Amino acid sequence: MNNSYGSVIWFTGLSGAGKTTTARAAEQKLRERGRQVELLDGDELRAILSKGLGFSMEDRFENVRRIAYVANLLSRNGIDVLVSAISPYRAMRAYAKEQIPGYIEVYVKCPLHVCEMRDVKGLYAKARSGEIAHFTGISDPYEEPEQPSVTLCTSSASLDENVAALMAYLDQKGVRPHGRPGKDVV
Repeated sequence: MNNSYGSVIWFTGLSGAGKTTTARAAEQKLRERGRQVELLDGDELRAILSKGLGFSMEDRFENVRRIAYVANLLSRNGIDVLVSAISPYRAMRAYAKEQIPGYIEVYVKCPLHVCEMRDVKGLYAKARSGEIAHFTGISDPYEEPEQPSVTLCTSSASLDENVAALMAYLDQKGVRPHGRPGKDVV
């Protein structure tokens, strides 16, 4: 792993799978290890960076392109970046991987029916009734990753178990604590 770059940990999965929840917990663990970390949440970025984009395949790809650009900027300055974005198409994730050194794909796997049960905003119900078009998993496809770096099953493992599995993977890949002058990082 290139020490001058931070890692980009890209969480992909259905809406309600637990991407942001898992990313936030991993963010805390990385900070505890002395890492500089930024979380790029897909919902927040759509409201700011990608405002005006819809949910067609072209607009979704443009959204991922923008997120990948920002993630790469942060990463090349030594910041670990956690991206929580559905990014439903394999080609989108392949593009991000091609653009970003240190890209790690985390598939946050959860059955559709469980995601629907977790949906506090009622988006799945609206999608099923036709109120929301191009909704991933209902009227638009989600292409599961074929070879993710890590798969975390949020319906069968706890948040702590999933974060521990991710941290073990990062340890194996050499994502270690940053040393600070005059301080030991454990």
